[in-house]
Amino acid sequence: MHPSDLAVDVLLVLGVAGELLCVAGVLVMRTTFDRLHYAAAATSVPVFLVLCAVLVREHLSAGGLEAIAAALFLFLLNPALVIATARAARRIEEPEAEL
Repeated sequence: MHPSDLAVDVLLVLGVAGELLCVAGVLVMRTTFDRLHYAAAATSVPVFLVLCAVLVREHLSAGGLEAIAAALFLFLLNPALVIATARAARRIEEPEAEL
């Protein structure tokens, strides 16, 4: 077993553990806004750990570049999705509130 294989395994375990913590947070939290917090967290650190694992294995080949693009899309577009979802939830809970 090469050191790079061990690094990939450790990064993947940490990434999957982070995603599982976020999923558990979404399942356990009671309010919509608390759930959104954990859903947003799922696209930050765990995604970059998995990205690092892919880059250690694939380097900057086509697979590595596709992983970078996917991680960047998640990281850049998820805040807009979370904000839109929070605004919709707030509008449902408080119809008279100005946004």
